[in-house]
Amino acid sequence: MSAAEPLASPVVAAIETLRERFGERLSTSEAVRRHHGTGEAYHPISPPDAVVWPRDIDEVVAVVRVAAEHRVPIIPYGAGTSLEGHTLALHGGIAIDLSQMNAILRVSAEDLDCTVQAGVTRKQLNAHLRDTGLFFPIDPGADATIGGMSATRASGTNAVRYGTMRENVLGLTVVLADGRVVRTGTRARKSAAGYDLTRLMVGSEGTLGIICEVTLRLSPQPEAVSAAVCAFPTLGDAVHTVIETIQSAIPVARMELVCSEGMSALIDHSGLEGYEVADTLFFEFHGTESGVAEQVEAVSAIAAEHGGSAFRFAARTEDRNALWQARHDAHYAFMARAKPGQRVMATDVCVPISRLAECVLESKRDLDASGLWSPVVGHVGDGNFHMGPLADYTNPEEHARAKAWHARMVERAIRLGGTCTGEHGIGCGKMEFLELEHGEGVEVMRTLKRALDPQGIMNPGKVVLV
Repeated sequence: MSAAEPLASPVVAAIETLRERFGERLSTSEAVRRHHGTGEAYHPISPPDAVVWPRDIDEVVAVVRVAAEHRVPIIPYGAGTSLEGHTLALHGGIAIDLSQMNAILRVSAEDLDCTVQAGVTRKQLNAHLRDTGLFFPIDPGADATIGGMSATRASGTNAVRYGTMRENVLGLTVVLADGRVVRTGTRARKSAAGYDLTRLMVGSEGTLGIICEVTLRLSPQPEAVSAAVCAFPTLGDAVHTVIETIQSAIPVARMELVCSEGMSALIDHSGLEGYEVADTLFFEFHGTESGVAEQVEAVSAIAAEHGGSAFRFAARTEDRNALWQARHDAHYAFMARAKPGQRVMATDVCVPISRLAECVLESKRDLDASGLWSPVVGHVGDGNFHMGPLADYTNPEEHARAKAWHARMVERAIRLGGTCTGEHGIGCGKMEFLELEHGEGVEVMRTLKRALDPQGIMNPGKVVLV
């Protein structure tokens, strides 16, 4: 190269090196880059400089080593369904799309576990498990990848009975920032051997390493399943029904809250016929035939004490699927009511079950007073609920009003003993609240980040700043 020729930038050099290995599995097209820099919520588009599709761990290692050599950011990408900007390339760099790492590597029906590559989706896994008598119960709604669900510590509608990804991930294979491959955990159901690296990586959002393989706990398919819908006179009546159900230790599988405004949107969007526009709870009961009947009787009695309607049952599989699909599509149902230019600030908090009514009702009153619009939905059986005000987030006044309301909602949840996010994660959207929730613990997180990613190339600008 002559003195007159400019030196290639680090990211250009990294891309050219990777292109030699990956060929057509590396793209710098604008459409592909924009797709990988766009989230589901209100955050501005932040595209990477390139996208690469590895097919195995060795290829992930190769990408990471090239990125480390050139000090180029890496952004792991699964299905792109996250809500707090986890996959945005805030500093450019290379998006590692793991969707082609979608092999189910092992299923052990005898041990109720399996190992999958990170790009396997939850629906793909459950389709594979259909004839084994087992299923993977974590259901965040979107058909997210198992790697992404692990990275964000996802949960969802079944969490009240089956727990979250935290409880259902037994072990991981992770590529660290220097290209080392670490295998955490074992297939044993418990261990007291050293630091719990599995739990460190679950919820790390791609900032400490790239999850490539996941070993999961599986659950037996229930003998009997019944779903029911119950309408209530007020939002408070519905929430107090939830609280009493949990405090009575009734093992419901799903217990979902949808406020009256949300039900109106769901009915219009998903074509649910015959359902009432009212503050509503969706239930699902798992167990034996007799066990399900007992659960239904106990919960319906509690609901009746709070003015709940007679249960409307969805007994057939196709009816249950339609009901839960409508609930899962709530985000899109609400977006269908957006005015031109509006997007949704999807957010969630989680509080102790005894403080749920206080947090839900105060947050809704606060939102109404602010002039913003959002329904309330939530996996309320574990104290987790969601709101998502519609606004034009390119309008400074509307953006500031929504952010101020959001801050009050989070501060309220933390004051009540809760957390700034029950399942969406931190990403770049909730970083400002970590200090409020964790205090000096945030500096411990920064110490871990510096130790495992000294160059700061792993999904920079997310969770903690270093």
